[in-house]
Amino acid sequence: MKRGWFYLIGFLVLVLFDSVGAISFKYAGMHALPVEANTAWLLRLFGKPWIYGAVIGYIGAFFTWMTLLKHAPIGPAFAASHLEVVSVMLLSIWLFNEPLRLPHVLGAIAIVAGIVCLGLAESREHVPEEDEA
Repeated sequence: MKRGWFYLIGFLVLVLFDSVGAISFKYAGMHALPVEANTAWLLRLFGKPWIYGAVIGYIGAFFTWMTLLKHAPIGPAFAASHLEVVSVMLLSIWLFNEPLRLPHVLGAIAIVAGIVCLGLAESREHVPEEDEA
């Protein structure tokens, strides 16, 4: 069961870093407008905290992902790494008033269902079978 907690916490941390990175990148982009090729624009861009949130989010996600790949089975790990799509979608509804449409809901359901199916298949492969007499 220790391994299960490691995966759960690891993937929650990965989703957190990925979500912080994506949301911060969106805010950084919003505050970067209008884009200008000059020093004042760069100072304005790097004067906002969002660009640093994006960098920290993506670096944190990279190191979390590399750590998880050492231990987690690749199939479920790759699928679970896409939970960020769902979390960013939900955060975007709240933070940016993005609309929630049926294709978004169906996509989120497909991602979660895929993760659950791969996780169940992986857990069944690692359950020791009882010795037959």
